[in-house]
Amino acid sequence: MKNMGLDAYRFSISWSRVLPKGKLSGGVNREGIKYYNKLINKLLDRGILPFVTLFNWDLPQTLEDEYGGFLSPHILDDFQDYAELCFKEFGDRVKHWITLNEPLSYVSQGFVRGQSPPGRCSSWQQLNCTGGDSGTEPYLAAYNQLLAHALAVKVYKQKYQEVQKGIIGISLNTNWYVPFSSSRHDRDAALRALDFKFGWFMDPLTNGDYPHSMRSLVGNRLPKFTKEQSKLVKGSLDFLGLNYYTANYAANSHHSNAENASSYLTDFRANLTTERNGIPIGPKAASDWLHLYPRGFRKILLYAKKKYHDPLIFITENGTDELNNATLPIKEALADNYRIDYHYRHFQYLHKAIKDGVNVKGYFAWSLLDNFEWSSGFTVRFGINYVDYKNGLKRYPKFSAHWFKKFLKE
Repeated sequence: MKNMGLDAYRFSISWSRVLPKGKLSGGVNREGIKYYNKLINKLLDRGILPFVTLFNWDLPQTLEDEYGGFLSPHILDDFQDYAELCFKEFGDRVKHWITLNEPLSYVSQGFVRGQSPPGRCSSWQQLNCTGGDSGTEPYLAAYNQLLAHALAVKVYKQKYQEVQKGIIGISLNTNWYVPFSSSRHDRDAALRALDFKFGWFMDPLTNGDYPHSMRSLVGNRLPKFTKEQSKLVKGSLDFLGLNYYTANYAANSHHSNAENASSYLTDFRANLTTERNGIPIGPKAASDWLHLYPRGFRKILLYAKKKYHDPLIFITENGTDELNNATLPIKEALADNYRIDYHYRHFQYLHKAIKDGVNVKGYFAWSLLDNFEWSSGFTVRFGINYVDYKNGLKRYPKFSAHWFKKFLKE
């Protein structure tokens, strides 16, 4: 990172690494604290600011076993204790805190599709889940995530912010949604998709309640904020971390949920696709969900500025992947011109958004290194630096790493 000229690094703390039992009463792992202290100090020694995420979907198993994790209000006290431990131990040097990374992904993968822990979904979906209800649990888990976030922010602001002089926010992911046609129904479907993906979290954080479309379509399956909770959540961020990768077409759907087959996936009455009339929305990356659509970057930034009172924004993720071809010589694997093109085009639209007055103050590429990419494992590579999995995890800069180095010098 130092060699590339980077001045900030975003990483997440593993809850289980510092609190093996998930709770303060279970004891603090001082070795875990020591590990993160060492990392933070080494970053600062090299002039690199740490941006620290508290929760990136790795819930301690003990809390899942004891009370069902984010499906239970018990999570609120435990998350608050964990967050406060981190503020105490690292806040003298960490000035940028992110409570949660992609709560949308956590609930949709973990409680709607059953693809990520805790692997829950409705039995009628026949996806081999561990139990669950895709029509209620994602909303409950999201509600508890919002409350957990807001409580951590409250503790930070009341006890640490004045002394430590840091700021605290949340990282949300969203695609941009393009109406499938110019019809009013499809335009409305695109707006509903934004409400159910981005507004699900941004509306409560900005206004203290969910978007009207969610309240109308989900009805009593959507947990309600009390007056106190609404006040707690509203305004509980110093900045928005935004993760943007791609876009979808949104077409109106007339699907009406049967009582026994309700699901978050159909609640917003929109069919999301990556192509229209056989033509992709943009060039496809290695992952099926990822198509190059840089103009959506500017669109979502302008949308956030206009709808959510011009927040301070850090782009906390933006990037693309290639397939891991084990037969390719390393020299050829480093030639990721596709990735350079991806970032270059996104920077053009980011620059336009900033000129349009969007308050963006930082940018993080996903990712510094090739990594274990959730359910895709090692089959795809997102890194700007190549990791040789066969030879002691040696690292080699890809063409994109050299491009970033040059870009940062100019």
